[in-house]
Amino acid sequence: MTDPELTRNQKLVLAAISRAGRPVSAYDILSDIRPHGIKSPVQVYRAVKKLIENGAVHKVESLNAFVPCAGRHAHGPRTTILAVCEQCGRVTEFSDDITDRRLAEWAARERFDIEATSIEVNGRCADCMLERDRG
Repeated sequence: MTDPELTRNQKLVLAAISRAGRPVSAYDILSDIRPHGIKSPVQVYRAVKKLIENGAVHKVESLNAFVPCAGRHAHGPRTTILAVCEQCGRVTEFSDDITDRRLAEWAARERFDIEATSIEVNGRCADCMLERDRG
């Protein structure tokens, strides 16, 4: 999705999520963009839903929060893997061809139509582990 295709609300929401530098809730987003005339959580949720559908944003289910996609790329059937640092809250996105292949094989065997896949891995990032080891 390119920026000209975004609605005004989607642009505001995406900018708020991108500026945050951490996973943000819909209410955090609303607080940030309220001065721009967005007054309802429903407006935020609608924009976020479209941004997720178009691959610009990911939902971190364990935090009920949102992060920008690591790069503008088509997700399609690819599995999104989010590594969530439980100490600082940093979220790192990656994907893995072997995971995708295994899920596709399983789905074919089970005759299951996968629409989207998201995996979260919780732990500590390298910076937080280094900080812990120093202390």
